[in-house]
Amino acid sequence: MLGKDNNWFTSFAQGVAHVTGRPLTFLVAIFLIVGWAFSGPLFGFSDTWQLVINTGTTIITFLMVFVIQNTQNRDTAALQIKLDELIRVTRSARNTLLNLEDLDEETLERLRKDYVRLAEQERPVAELGRTRALPGKPAHRKKAKRRSSRKTSAK
Repeated sequence: MLGKDNNWFTSFAQGVAHVTGRPLTFLVAIFLIVGWAFSGPLFGFSDTWQLVINTGTTIITFLMVFVIQNTQNRDTAALQIKLDELIRVTRSARNTLLNLEDLDEETLERLRKDYVRLAEQERPVAELGRTRALPGKPAHRKKAKRRSSRKTSAK
């Protein structure tokens, strides 16, 4: 959100996420840990020997938290924009569901409970092979009929 000055970190975070998410990187990490463990007798299992792995893993973990959070924030924002666009262009969708991420916890919980209730109502109907629309909204089949009738009347 800070503009172009932040592009270096975004590029860095994407690169690190790409590299660290590969199986080869995991195998390298395993190899390093096994190598460290086998070097224990060589260093007499000293405090310094233990401090090396503890310090190294702590630093890497601390830095990875920021990289992962940056990547997660971008992915979540992109997904949210895509979902908002789908809601916006879907005729029977409730546009009040746009930008839900900006609502307070109480409102989100109330909406979640509404959808849980709708899902519970829909389950018995779905078992019969039918669908039910949201309250005040047309069912999918009706929507499809309207679309097909518009296409035929436009010809």
